[in-house]
Amino acid sequence: MPNIKKLISKNKNFYKELDAFISKRKQDSNSAKENIKEIISKVKTDGDKALIEFSKKFDSYNIENPEEFLISKEEIKDSVGKINKDQRDAISFAIENVKKFSDRQKIEPWSFMMGETYLGQKVEAIEKIGIYVPGGKASYPSTVIMNAIPAKVAGVKEIIMVVPTQSGKVNDLVVAAAHFCEIDKIYKIGGAQAIAALAYGTNVIPKVDKVVGPGNQYVSEAKRELSGIIGVDNFAGPSEVLIIADDSANPSWVAMDLLSQAEHDQMAQSILISSDEKFLESVLIQIDNFLPQMNRKDTINLSLENYGLFISSKGLSDSIEISNHIAPEHLQLCIEKNEDYVPEIKNAGAIFLGNYTPEVFGDYCAGPNHVLPTMGTAKFSSPLGVYEFQKRSNIIKCSRQSAYKLSKYAEVFAKAEGLQAHMLSAALRKNEEDE
Repeated sequence: MPNIKKLISKNKNFYKELDAFISKRKQDSNSAKENIKEIISKVKTDGDKALIEFSKKFDSYNIENPEEFLISKEEIKDSVGKINKDQRDAISFAIENVKKFSDRQKIEPWSFMMGETYLGQKVEAIEKIGIYVPGGKASYPSTVIMNAIPAKVAGVKEIIMVVPTQSGKVNDLVVAAAHFCEIDKIYKIGGAQAIAALAYGTNVIPKVDKVVGPGNQYVSEAKRELSGIIGVDNFAGPSEVLIIADDSANPSWVAMDLLSQAEHDQMAQSILISSDEKFLESVLIQIDNFLPQMNRKDTINLSLENYGLFISSKGLSDSIEISNHIAPEHLQLCIEKNEDYVPEIKNAGAIFLGNYTPEVFGDYCAGPNHVLPTMGTAKFSSPLGVYEFQKRSNIIKCSRQSAYKLSKYAEVFAKAEGLQAHMLSAALRKNEEDE
């Protein structure tokens, strides 16, 4: 029976205690920083040699030739041949739904005339991207789909995928998903060293323009460190769910939803908020009943012991206020009239409405992306989408008449900022002879 932390929102120091508990996970994640710079530096300097060294050290993958990082066409064909019809159908179903959702996100170019000045925005896809697919304690073919399909919809020309391997083997379903998503190359490498390789390029691993995809704290810290050298989507940390429930919810369903989050990783976080004390107790009982049956019960137990949290709130408005303060990656509203409360939700990566909408549907196949902001970053970040793979360029075209008008005001700003050449550049446009 896990000893899950409980807080009561009516207590005087509630938010202080809550912040201390939530920040504990961030502090535990920050321990990764110490080793990341060394890994990145070594990959930048030694290239493939460093990748071979780190793969042996961290993944027990012993190779002499760095070309072996690349998954061959024969290996891909073999993996695709090993998956069954149900798995093929699941991949196809998820790809179709994610594509339908992603199609609505595509940013289109636009333009208009402001007087005699033509203004517009040009939209282009990023040319080459890297996808990081986690492969630590579990395999995630769904993450392949969630990263690759929006990139395809955006029009990305080349997609490179990296995935950690244990002793050189990658999950067949992950490889098959990459094949059906038409990913160009797959490399058997993970961790901070994979992000560094994509950022700088090696003789074997191509340099990309942007890296997307979730990972552990080492991957997130590497992305943070390399941001600016390459584009990154966000610095997603371990996964999390927050469930707000009332007595209309099924305690056993809520319990399993919490367990499904906790089984991801020992640093995953599962939070339940309710104003109904009896409901909280019922969920705890169901967790105790289910836990011994779980294949990953040790991981679940560690997650719940260290980061699980039950909150007894003063009511539904209080529950939502607490949730907005936490800004969870996933938010489930297992309450009556759940749609009525969506406008009150200010900070959440994804919102799941009602008792028939568990997070797991969003994880796999509903359509919206499952790469989401974590650790409170939903206060300023958004889910991965097509827009992450598109870049915009502003366009301006002035006529002789509009240039004359703009120059008047541009000169004022340039003079105020003490930039003489700027001022003269604007002033020259007023002289028709210098056109």
